[in-house]
Amino acid sequence: MPRSLPRLPPRAAYALVAAIIGFALFASVTPTPLYDVYRQEWGFSAFTLTAVFAVYAVCVLVSLLLLGRISDDAGRRPVLAGSLVVLLVATGLFLAATSVEWLFAARALQGLATGVAMGSAGAALLDLHPRHDGDAAGLTNGVVSAVGMGTGALVSAALLELAPSPLHLPFVVVAIGFAVLLAGTLCMPEPVRERRRPSLRPQWPHVPHEIRGAFALAGLGVLAAWSIGGLYMSLGPRLAADVMGTDNQLVAGGLSLLGLTTPGAVTQFLFRDAAPWRLTAVGSLVMGIGVAALTVSLSTGSAALYLGASFVSGAGWGCAFLGSLRSLTTVIPEDHRAEVMSAFYVVAYASLSVPALLAGLAVTQWGLLDAARGFSAVVVLLTLIVAVGATMRRGAPTSAGRPPRARPPPSQRPRSCRARPSTRSSQSR
Repeated sequence: MPRSLPRLPPRAAYALVAAIIGFALFASVTPTPLYDVYRQEWGFSAFTLTAVFAVYAVCVLVSLLLLGRISDDAGRRPVLAGSLVVLLVATGLFLAATSVEWLFAARALQGLATGVAMGSAGAALLDLHPRHDGDAAGLTNGVVSAVGMGTGALVSAALLELAPSPLHLPFVVVAIGFAVLLAGTLCMPEPVRERRRPSLRPQWPHVPHEIRGAFALAGLGVLAAWSIGGLYMSLGPRLAADVMGTDNQLVAGGLSLLGLTTPGAVTQFLFRDAAPWRLTAVGSLVMGIGVAALTVSLSTGSAALYLGASFVSGAGWGCAFLGSLRSLTTVIPEDHRAEVMSAFYVVAYASLSVPALLAGLAVTQWGLLDAARGFSAVVVLLTLIVAVGATMRRGAPTSAGRPPRARPPPSQRPRSCRARPSTRSSQSR
């Protein structure tokens, strides 16, 4: 780090990394309320709309496969800084867009950079937490992810309806945010002690053998949670507009997605002490109930039921996602953090992109409402499978074959744990 730049204290660096995760997802949903405006102006189909959405997630997957562990080798700070620079360039492409081809290019570049940033930032949260507490890092990751997605859609929809230059101003806000985060990243401490030459060869996701059971539980939870997220972030604004009978994107595009993500953030905080398997199982069941109610709202045209179903789905989504993260972050060995978090996001973004793309194909064949009903039915079935799978993981070993141990309350923990160094042995035993 250049000597002229100040170094952030550990707590500020932790907050900065959390902000990077939240704002990367804020930026990822900023185009969501704008898609229908783009579609009307440039005349592309519903399938093209979902393809624009899906190319982002596909490129996230590509970056995770190519660069999933790069910050384990090159260090967190340079990788995060480079990712933010590329995200700024992608935001510039959105600002310059004059056709759907520009949208594909911007979303592809945004996906490549977001994949690297999310894997590196997720690992940095574990590095920089004052007590190296995987539970707390998982909670932070889950809450800022939900808040980022919800506020990104709301701010974009509000600017679309209330501000001048609605296809440009949201991305000006995003560019300013990334510039501020980049300045902070240049001042963050580097938590990776031993750096080596990074490998740019394709790397299939790898999870150490001793934590594959925990990873399986995490994968089940994120599969269910992000599938419904993909529906809301691609076709959600059009569905809400049809059910609510309004063209106002602040209502259809912003509030409907906020209705999903806000309960998700709240429930993660309220139930942060629950066992991961219980969070995943109960959260999936609640999410299934919400999605079933969503299907009924599409059939009856009830706006109140649609919003209520979004709220219930979001509450379950938050619990399932937190359960997934916590089952994983507490057991990752230190020298595999970026690698395992990248594998986790491979599952997440596959769950986000593939169902959304299939939904777009279904829309062209059967129409918007019939496709959404069919998609919802599949998600309900998936949530039941996830709940059963998570329940079967109850009491299973969480690390290196050992059964889970209850964490003592803070008042009973030894003071020395606050200063425990983050060594490989302490993380992987």
